[in-house]
Parts: sequence; structure tokens; C-alpha cells
Amino acid sequence: MNIYEKPLELLSHDEWEQLCDGCALCCMHKFEDEDTGELLLTTVACRLLDTSTCRCRQYEDRMESVPSCLQIRHFTKDQYRWLPETCAYRLRFESKPLLPWHPLLSGDKESVHEAFISLRDQCVSEIEVDEDDIPSFIIDDDL
Repeated sequence: MNIYEKPLELLSHDEWEQLCDGCALCCMHKFEDEDTGELLLTTVACRLLDTSTCRCRQYEDRMESVPSCLQIRHFTKDQYRWLPETCAYRLRFESKPLLPWHPLLSGDKESVHEAFISLRDQCVSEIEVDEDDIPSFIIDDDL
């Protein structure tokens, strides 16, 4: 069975890491609409994200620097909705197949960027934005 066909609970640590497509959408600030419960995505990235590569600069130690960093492997079933509908973790949680541009299917780590799924070079670091201004960076894309 291929990694991308396995249920999440059967993945080894290395397989889990390979399932990430590198879109970095999980690294963007999000808000929940108090009235509707809708999750709203911004283009403001965690300070550890390299916005030109969509990779964490301190991945192994990220929880020490950013305690609020999402630990997807420890999500409850209700938390998967915090991930975009295109996310491999969410798709596999929902027993859905990966999308054709996913690097495990395409064989190319650039395919997520070429498919315009990631926010590479389209986001700003939280270091560059006043915290009160983050809501002005909300984008229309649904999670």
C-alpha cells in the first residue's frame, strides 16, 4: 500500500512527514468567525516560515519557539477542519485520495507551487505586520 493510501494512524513518522505537500497553509494565521464558525485564512505567516520556500526555518524545534504551532499528528477529529480542503492530512483523514499535484503523485516538490496551492511569495511574515492589522490580511479562499 502506498503512503498516500494508508490511513493516518498507520503512518510511520517518516511517512507522516512525506505526506506534507509543502503548501504552508497550516502556517498562516487564521480566524474563526464568531457568528458562523467559518475559518478565515490570512496571508500572514508564522515568523518561522521561509515565505519563499514555504518551509519552516526551525522545523525540528518549532514547538519551543512557537508553542501554538499546529501539531497535526495530535489533532482530534474536529480539528482537521482547520486544515485546507486540499491538505493531504485532511484528505486522508476523510479517506479521500490526494490531488494530482501532490508531490507524492507528481514526483515533483514544485508541483504544489505550480498548481498555485501554496502561498509561496504571496504571504508576509508576522514579524512584518502589527498584530492588530492581521485581520486586514484575510483572504477569500475557503479552508
